[in-house]
Amino acid sequence: MHIVVCAKQTPSTTAVLAVANGKVTWSDPGGSPDIANPWDEYAVEEAIRLIEAHGGKITALSMGPEDAREALKTAIAMGCDDAVHITDSRMKGSDTLATSYVLAQAIKKLDDVDLVIFGRQAIDGDTAQTSMQVARRLGWTPLSFVAAVNEVDLAERTITVTRSIEAGRQKVKGPLPAALSVLKEINEPRYPSFKGIRKATKYMASDLQVWGVAELGADPSKVGSAGARVRWPEVFAPPPREGECTMIEADTPDGVAALLVSKLLEEKVL
Repeated sequence: MHIVVCAKQTPSTTAVLAVANGKVTWSDPGGSPDIANPWDEYAVEEAIRLIEAHGGKITALSMGPEDAREALKTAIAMGCDDAVHITDSRMKGSDTLATSYVLAQAIKKLDDVDLVIFGRQAIDGDTAQTSMQVARRLGWTPLSFVAAVNEVDLAERTITVTRSIEAGRQKVKGPLPAALSVLKEINEPRYPSFKGIRKATKYMASDLQVWGVAELGADPSKVGSAGARVRWPEVFAPPPREGECTMIEADTPDGVAALLVSKLLEEKVL
């Protein structure tokens, strides 16, 4: 069994964001400003558990600049076997449509993939679109918001999962290959061991594969800003909120409640 996990490098959850000259910047005085997307750690963990149960290998993919390698290093340290860094200056400005094209090209190049797993979404874009766009491009079974993988039958080439939807839970069975996006309730990601961290450091220095547009056989008109259908003509911070606070005081709670109701009626809130 061959599983691909797509991982992304994102701003830290504690990073301080700022907008200046039409660009978003971030910094984190207390630590690293960039981290592996937290949702993707659940995808890596689920891939590891499936390989432990069925055998096979895991390849981690990450598209982005040099910093994206940290996400791959985390994946290798957790237990992935191989990693591919997809990077090319022509990929700058990609939206989810262009990103899904590049990732689909990479998965096709790997050739023997049974399953590709994504985290629910990236914490920077928060679109949750890329996983299902990749499934559509590959013509694979799309399974989003997966809360549990119930069964993988390699002989019958099927997968059964439980999806979390607004109305409750939904059990779905579909053919392999498939593309999954997983929720955090699916598992508890393991911490990389010291041995895993050493392995990842060595791997990133000598065995990491790097693919660009040429290696993927990708159409340059479909990557980066050339292939994007979303444009950001201007990025700006919203104006600060202004308001007033009136403290309501009375001798008793009932008195406070009466004054509050009176004020709300006066302002026509009620």
